Order: sequence, then C-alpha cells, then structure tokens
Amino acid sequence: MSVRHPVIAITGSSGAGTSTVTKTFQQIFRREKINATIVEGDSFHKFDRKEMKVAIAEAAKRGNHHFSHFGPESNLFEEIEALFREYGQSGGGKVRKYLHDDEEAAPYKQEPGTFTAWEDIAPGTDLLFYEGLHGAVKTDKVDVGRHVDLKIGVVPIINLEWIQKLHRDKTQRGYTTEAVTETILRRMPDYINYIVSQFEHTHINFQRVPMVDTSNPFIARSIPALGESLVVIRFANPRGIDFGYLLSMIHDSFMSRANTIVVPGGKMDLAMQLIFTPMILRLAENARKARAV
Repeated sequence: MSVRHPVIAITGSSGAGTSTVTKTFQQIFRREKINATIVEGDSFHKFDRKEMKVAIAEAAKRGNHHFSHFGPESNLFEEIEALFREYGQSGGGKVRKYLHDDEEAAPYKQEPGTFTAWEDIAPGTDLLFYEGLHGAVKTDKVDVGRHVDLKIGVVPIINLEWIQKLHRDKTQRGYTTEAVTETILRRMPDYINYIVSQFEHTHINFQRVPMVDTSNPFIARSIPALGESLVVIRFANPRGIDFGYLLSMIHDSFMSRANTIVVPGGKMDLAMQLIFTPMILRLAENARKARAV
C-alpha cells in the first residue's frame, strides 16, 4: 500500500461481472479526470491460449484433472505482487496485454489468445487499477492484497455466476454447454482455494442475488436482469460510511446488517458511483499531496 501511488483492485471469478464494474470505474476516472493505469488480470496468465490447452492435456496425463486458470501453476502470482509493490513505491512497473479476440489482436498484428510484449508503465499516472481473477490472492508465497489500497470483490451467487459464464462463453466464444460445464468442474478446487478465499480480505464486496429461479443454471435460457436482482454490498470496515446518505439517495435500499446495505439491482451502478467516487478522489488527492512534498 502506498499513499503516493495508490492501487485499486477489482477481483472476481470468470463470469462474475468484473468487466461491468470496470466500466463504472472508467466513467468515474473520465469524469473526475483521474489518469489511471488499467491492468487486466488475464495478462498475468502464464500460458497463452494454445499453450494452456497443451498444459491442461499434459496435466491430465499426470493424473491432475483440475489444472485451471484459477491456480498458481497457470498464473504469474509473484509478478502481480511485484507490479503492485513496484507501482506503490515508484509509480512504475511492467505490464502487457492479453488479446482476447480478433478486434483486440488486429492493432498488434498478432493472433487472438496471445500476449503483447512487456512494457513499462507510462510515468505520471494517478493510480493503478487492476481487474481480474487474483487482485487479493494469498498463498504461502505471495500476499498480493497487502499492496492494494482498495480491494473490491465482485461475487454474484454461484448459480448466477455460472449462468453468466455459460452465456458469455457460448455466445461470444462459441463453446458448447458441455465444454463450459467441464471447465467449471475442472476449476472447482482452484476456485475454492484461490478465488473464494480472497473475499475475506476485500474491503467491499458486491454480491448480486437474482429474485428469479436459478436452481439449474445449465438450462437457463437467459441471464437474470439487473431489475430482477438485489445487490448485497458488504463493507469490511463500515466506519466512515454514510449509510444514511446512501439510503436516502438509493430508493428501496435497506440495511440488512450493521455493515451491509442491500440495493435494487438496477441501482448497482448508482451505488458504485456514490460509494467509490469520494474514495477515489480521496486516494488521488492524498497521492498528489504526498508526491508534492
């Protein structure tokens, strides 16, 4: 953690909705003229798309049928920690991009599913913003979260998470239901050990809970809409949070516990804007003052 060069991390599983949350933060950055370095967690996978298929097959031959993108064997956990630590110390560090599709790959004249070369972060940014799987991961070798000033978990209930993943992977990536189901099963041990365990270390968690039947996510024809959901927002430390103000600004919201507010799903973006704008401005202002000394 660093006052001079703050780090914000959005962490959540594949299909959790972290990309949607990132769009809200980008709106805040633009509106408040915050110059942020955006880092995608996928860029810290150890293998590109073709290499990962080979690695999964080789692991299966050795009897490991749970090799996944969620675990330490397929990710650069130490490099994530090094980036956060270096950025906090100097505002610098090495980053790259993972090119998901043809549109992202075209400017680099590379194949989709590959990485760009490592590059230095441009000097003079206000903060680093990470969005991905492992923004607060902790193992016996690394503690990524200790270098993060604001840790946010995006954690829809698991059936909704699976529905979102199924629909994304089928419509955007052309996978079958059977292929996505196999991936979910293969990832389960790493999901429990390296994804779920992060949320005890986050400062704020957003959990979307659908108000419609999601009992069998593998046959769901559509993703429950925001308007069909509630969002549970839990603060690890509610001190300084003006719940009265939030309740007055977000209609039909209510407190379920002393550190938890529940808002209508359609008001999730508004809730994030109200909660995070002052936090981001505070981090940026404190950083500017510290760097001016």
